[in-house]
Amino acid sequence: MIKEYTESRMVKKHKYRGYRDLKVYQLAYKLAMEIFEVTKQFPIEERFSLTDQIRRSSRSVVTNIAEAWKKRRYEKAFISKLIDSYSEEGETEVWLDMSFDAGYLEKEKHHYFFNKYEEVSKMLYSMINQPEKFCS
Repeated sequence: MIKEYTESRMVKKHKYRGYRDLKVYQLAYKLAMEIFEVTKQFPIEERFSLTDQIRRSSRSVVTNIAEAWKKRRYEKAFISKLIDSYSEEGETEVWLDMSFDAGYLEKEKHHYFFNKYEEVSKMLYSMINQPEKFCS
C-alpha cells in the first residue's frame, strides 16, 4: 500500500505539489521501510542500540526532507534541513556498515543499501547546491 501510494505520486515536468513528489523523498522513504523490515531479523540484544539507531537515522533522512520542503520559502532554512538530512544519510551508512560487519546484514543487501543511499546522497547534495529549483 505504501509503495503504491508513493509510486502513484511520480513527478512530471518538475511540478512539485509536495515533498512526496520528490524522487529523493520517495527513494529515502522506500529505503527506510526496507531497513525497518531487515532489522526485524537483528538479534534481540540489538533492539535498543543498533536496531533503534539505524531505524531512527534512516527515518530522519526522510523526515528532514519533508521539513525542508515545508520551509522552502526561506532558502537558508530549506538548505539547513537538507543538510540535516544529508548528515542523517551519512549516519545511516555507518550503521549499515556496522550491521554488515557484525554479521547481521548480508553482503548483497549491504551493497544494495550502499548504492541506493549513494543515490540519495547525490540528490540531496544537488538540492543543497541548487535550492532555487525548489524554493518559492
